[in-house]
Amino acid sequence: MLTLLLTTAAASLAVMLVAFAAGVALGRHKGVDVAWGLGFAAVAVATAALNADRPMAWLAAGLTVVWGLRLSIHIGRQAGRHPGEDPRYAELLSKGKGNRTWYALRSVYLLQWIILWFVSLPVQVAAHYAPLNAFAVIGVAIWAVGLFFEAVGDAQLARFRADPASKGKVLDTGLWHYTRHPNYFGDACVWWGLFALAALHWTGWLTVLSPMLMTWFLAGKTGKPLMEKHLSATRPGYAEYVARTSGFFPRPPRRL
Repeated sequence: MLTLLLTTAAASLAVMLVAFAAGVALGRHKGVDVAWGLGFAAVAVATAALNADRPMAWLAAGLTVVWGLRLSIHIGRQAGRHPGEDPRYAELLSKGKGNRTWYALRSVYLLQWIILWFVSLPVQVAAHYAPLNAFAVIGVAIWAVGLFFEAVGDAQLARFRADPASKGKVLDTGLWHYTRHPNYFGDACVWWGLFALAALHWTGWLTVLSPMLMTWFLAGKTGKPLMEKHLSATRPGYAEYVARTSGFFPRPPRRL
């Protein structure tokens, strides 16, 4: 297991360092968001390679790779439509002291690498310890619900943004009618599903902080709060949307 942990740490670090080199060359660091999904995919591939004789390893790795590649492709397409630096990273790096490049390495790439590796622990533990039995269906089902909400939510948002008639408006149809952040909710479900696979062995329960951390970032730290701060300042009618629509877990909207 120690060999696995060190190997996955090295694989995910390599992805982040390549993304850092690309960011320095291009003069913008939003590509780290693309590297996020690729880093998880690298962890999954390394995990499966070191546990090639275990069916659970291939299941957990396959689910992670599908999720990671879809996310990276989606973010890459969105980034290509909006040249320039991401405002979040521009603001963060403007506050850095000393050399901007090394500050970006520490505060963006290495920090996300540590979080990525920690969040991926259920995949690694599931592959190394968990049996593949009928109860694995529960984890796969939770993962599938999450991927549906994330992928469909992202697709609906992309179509909304591409429509010139939607400029300045709030998306409140489709999955966005039931939750203000179907993509974040789906992301959290994906990782709770992978944790459910790890939990088929008692050691998997030791990784419960991994999906908890991911959910906290999505719902309480960098995902939902930052997005809503931006939309509240730029979208007329967003306050009414917030008042009637769930912030995270899907449910029918309130009647105002």
